[in-house]
Formats: sequence, C-alpha cells, structure tokens
Amino acid sequence: MNKFNLTALSAAFCLAMSTGAIGGTLAKAEYKAAQEDIAAKYKSEKAACSALTANARDICNQEATGREKVARAELVATDSPSDKHRYDARLAKAEALYSVAKEKCDDYSGNAKDVCGKEATAAYVTAKADAKVAEKTADANAVAREKNADASATARAKTAEVRKDAAADKRDADYAVAKEKCDAFAGDAKAGCIKDAKVRYGQS
Repeated sequence: MNKFNLTALSAAFCLAMSTGAIGGTLAKAEYKAAQEDIAAKYKSEKAACSALTANARDICNQEATGREKVARAELVATDSPSDKHRYDARLAKAEALYSVAKEKCDDYSGNAKDVCGKEATAAYVTAKADAKVAEKTADANAVAREKNADASATARAKTAEVRKDAAADKRDADYAVAKEKCDAFAGDAKAGCIKDAKVRYGQS
C-alpha cells in the first residue's frame, strides 16, 4: 500500500482550486462575488459526485467539501491578512486532506486499513505541526522586529521550542504508523518489530 503523500494530495487540492490569492484587501463587492463563486463551485462539484457510487462517491463528496472549506479560509486570509488567518487556511487544508485520506482508507480492510488510517493521521499531525511552526515563527519574528537584540534571542528560543514540540508530535505519529504495521506479525517477530520501532522513533 502506498503511503499517503501529503505534498501530492496538497498539490491536487491546489490544482483543483480555481480561487486564486488576490493581493490586498478585497472590496465588498469582490468579496461577495468570491463567496458566491465558491458556493457555486461547491454545488456543482457535489452534483457531479451524485453520479458516482459507493466509496467513490464518499471520496468525491469529501474532496468537494474540503475544497470549499479551504477556499473560504483562503478568501478570509486574502481579505484580512494576518498570521492567524494564514494559520486557519493551512489548518483547513490539513483537515480537508485528512478527511479525504480517511475516506480512501475505506477501500482497504484489516491491517491494511488500520495502517492506512495511521498514515493519514500521521500526515495530518505533520501538517498541523508545520502550520503551528509557521504561525509561531511569523509571530516571533514580528515581535523581534519591533524590539532589540534581546527580543531576537527570545524569538529564536520560541521558534526552537515550537520546532521541538512539532518534532515530538511527528515522531509520535510516525511511531503509531510503525507500531500498527507490526500487527501484521506475531510472536517474537511482532515484539522485535515494536522494539525496533521504539528505538527508531525514540519511544520508551
């Protein structure tokens, strides 16, 4: 089974999105028109999904819903640029990708489905951690620009701390995937697999 590739999935979402970023704050009429365009595209895509069946329809619906949520979050970030709104847009994309990835896991069964779910969760945890790092780094750098060299040192310390936390979250998620894969074994082979996974991902 192919491991979920967050970058590839993200690229697919971006290609499917036709709502581009527009520099500067939007006029009220432009903002409303963009909202209506997003709603119309969502309605059209949901209608197209109805022609599909079974899990293909479920995946299609999740993709349409994800694109709609990402588009709305990106519209807000474009109209009112801020670290918070940019973070919300990144998080919306991570959640959309996660929903689609989980839905695709329904095409599998048994341990393969369990591993698929863990990989989807690991990709989601990674995306959230990266979004938080980007937000905190931007915030810390903004503070540093307004203050002196001491503030710069504080900013670096904050960034280092959040990167450390993000790395720990990613390791835990990757360990969960590796441990789930060990369920394909039994007895000593399974125990050895889990032991190796603990060593690889620094788990006690």
